[in-house]
Formats: sequence, structure tokens, C-alpha cells
Amino acid sequence: MLGLDKTIEILQRHQPPYDRAGEQHYNLISALHKSIRSSDADAALYWFARMIKGGEDPLFLARRLIRMATEDIGLADPEALKLAIAARDSYQMLGSPEGELGLAQVVLYLALCPKSNAVYVAYQRACELAIRTSHQPPPKHILNAPTKLMKQLGYGEGYIYDHDTESGCSGSNNFPDELKRETLYRPVERGFEREMKKRLHYFDSLRNRH
Repeated sequence: MLGLDKTIEILQRHQPPYDRAGEQHYNLISALHKSIRSSDADAALYWFARMIKGGEDPLFLARRLIRMATEDIGLADPEALKLAIAARDSYQMLGSPEGELGLAQVVLYLALCPKSNAVYVAYQRACELAIRTSHQPPPKHILNAPTKLMKQLGYGEGYIYDHDTESGCSGSNNFPDELKRETLYRPVERGFEREMKKRLHYFDSLRNRH
């Protein structure tokens, strides 16, 4: 009678052919995505190769890599999205097998990037807030006033042209008048988001003076 370990070994050696529409497809793309998210470059490259050699559409993988660049890296490394898009374009130009190398390059790059989902979370917060406050109009000072009536209604009144200020930022509050300011984007202390955090604090300090 075969033991459990031996049974598992036999089953693993006799996996069915890669099914692009079946469970193995979803299992392997999950393995690739989570390997990149956890910065395991070698494992990510392995799962990428498994899918390519199994017959997966490289453009499907290219689309997923673009998604990973925005969802798991974002502004922690702004180059990630550019390179993911460039790899897709490269594959479309070269085809297989030459174009696969550009995709493999991006797999490694994304895996070794600093990680942040701050943009993803910020967008979710923004969407939820937008749904709850969809009745709120923009503040009048940032509305254009092309007609006399609009000017009489206060459109554009008090608007400060940011480029005319010393700092290049007027410090105006551009949320709806009846809506308390919300901090939607909360960058992490990793990668380029450290710089983004400094910029946020700088512009918030200018805004708080008004």
C-alpha cells in the first residue's frame, strides 16, 4: 500500500497538461503574483516560465505584470509601470520567443522593487468617498466663469493662480466646501514614496497657512 508521501509524489509527477482555462491557470498566476509581491525573484521567474512553457498567452502575462506594477508597487518605484508597459510593447513587436525575454526582465524587476499598495488603497478610499458625497459641488473659487451670470454667482471668486505665488502653490482647499478634508493617499516609508511623503507634507504645510 502506498503511503501518503509516495501518493503525493506520484500525483505531482503526473500533473495534467497546462489548461489555460482551468484551475492550474489560476493557481499558477496566483503563484506568480504572490511571488512578485513577496519579493521572491527566483520563484517569480520560475512560475513565469512554467506558464510560458505551458502555453499561456504572453500578452495575458504582460497585462498581469502591468497590473502588479500598479497594485503592488505603485509610486514606491514609478519606473515599474513604464517598464511593464515597455515589455508588453516589446513582446508585441518581437513575438515569441524573443519577446518573452523582456517580460522575464520585468518579472525580475517587479519582484525586486520596493513594494507599496498605497495608491491602490488611496483609490479605493477616493471611490468610496466619491460615492458617499456625489451630491457635493466643487468649491466656487475653482470654477470657470465664462459668463456674467456665473461671475455674479461667485464662480472663480478668490481663485489664486498658483504659478503667481512664490512657492508655486496657492494653498487653496479644493475639496467641496461642505466636505471635511480627507487624507486619501498615505505613502509608505519605502522607495520613492518616501519622497512623495515629503512632498505631501510640504504642500499640506502651505495649505494649513490659509
